[in-house]
Amino acid sequence: MAPNPARTLGIDFGTTNSVLALASGETEADMVRFAAPGGTSSVFRTALCFWQEEGVRGGLAHEAGPWAIEEFLEFPQGSRFIQSFKSVAANAAFETAGLFEKRFRFEELGQVFLEHFLKHAGAAVRPLPERVVVGRPVRYVGARADEALARRRYDAMFAALGREVHYVYEPVGAAFSFASRLSEPATILVADFGGGTSDFSIVTVREPGAPQRCVPLASSGIGLAGDRFDFRIMDRLVLPQLGKGGTYRSFDKVLEIPPGHFADFGDWSRLAMMRSKKTLERLHTLRQSATDPEAIARMIAVVENELGFGLYEAVGGLKRALSSQDHAELVFEDEGLSIRAEVTRAEFEDWIAPDLARIGETVDAAMAQAGLAPEAIDHVFLTGGSSLIPAVRALFSARFGEGRLASGDELTSIAHGLAMIGQSADLAQWVARDEA
Repeated sequence: MAPNPARTLGIDFGTTNSVLALASGETEADMVRFAAPGGTSSVFRTALCFWQEEGVRGGLAHEAGPWAIEEFLEFPQGSRFIQSFKSVAANAAFETAGLFEKRFRFEELGQVFLEHFLKHAGAAVRPLPERVVVGRPVRYVGARADEALARRRYDAMFAALGREVHYVYEPVGAAFSFASRLSEPATILVADFGGGTSDFSIVTVREPGAPQRCVPLASSGIGLAGDRFDFRIMDRLVLPQLGKGGTYRSFDKVLEIPPGHFADFGDWSRLAMMRSKKTLERLHTLRQSATDPEAIARMIAVVENELGFGLYEAVGGLKRALSSQDHAELVFEDEGLSIRAEVTRAEFEDWIAPDLARIGETVDAAMAQAGLAPEAIDHVFLTGGSSLIPAVRALFSARFGEGRLASGDELTSIAHGLAMIGQSADLAQWVARDEA
């Protein structure tokens, strides 16, 4: 058996958050912590902020993570804030993002993000380990996700590291992390709920000390998760105040406002791009013919005043509150827009019921692929922020029983497992099957 590499780096490049972990032994992996403005944390927001600045090469300065949020909040109307750009990796319709006078391809945004991600990690990742393991979703976001395109974009993005990169399914990384807790053989199902995708893997774990401790059996995924749940709240509570469902006059007819005007509010990667001359001209024209012009004026205020970040923070706060409370209030107050709405957990669960049904079907597909009945699963490990939603947990409790469910390290388990997989002498067996 080949010796383990000296150091390996696990990178969980997530839709909402990204995490780094370093391993230097078969059972040892440490999270990289960031001295962020809001306090030290191992979780780094997958966000970018760009602004114009004289004296900077190209005239465009940028930051990432918590520092990007800090820059944006300090000067929102003079900057461009981008979050969840991972969600366009497999989208052939996305070519470039226009930021001031420049246009950035996906891989260029990714390279800027990696530059700051590693810079803020500091000495912990210097020198950069020779072996790098990067997580990837089982299924990318999008109804027509182009996996080959996503792979090319990932390759171009991570080429900036100057290292060979090994791609591993994200839930497999979480499975490897969870397996390190076990002291006896077991078959485990890992459910990873990210911002953009929900991914599932089934793994057999052998006894400690076995030459091949873990054996992957099956994987499945679907391109919906936490961001979709957020949009359900936006769609019910926010968009009606911005004109969705309203009408406009066209000559002697009254027509419904086309839903395309509101599509960008469902995707952070597109919402950040709405503040353009062309979009604002279109909205001002719509306001002139709208039956309720004040609603369109509120939408214009959201776009012009860069209120999208604050809106989604409020929506995310409501979602998190409903994970521990039977009801909560959405509160948002800013220029041109005021929203207060009481929501019960039952209402929220009704809104996301269609999404949960599709997630359940994806879990069943993984079980069918593995050829296993629910009784054959010893442990179900739930990870990712949306795994804390009671209705999500109930989906697994109904299938496997509450006693088999486990959770913990919801935001860091993937990176932890990826770093440990990097220590494996048999790394090739963990590489995502279409990456080999």
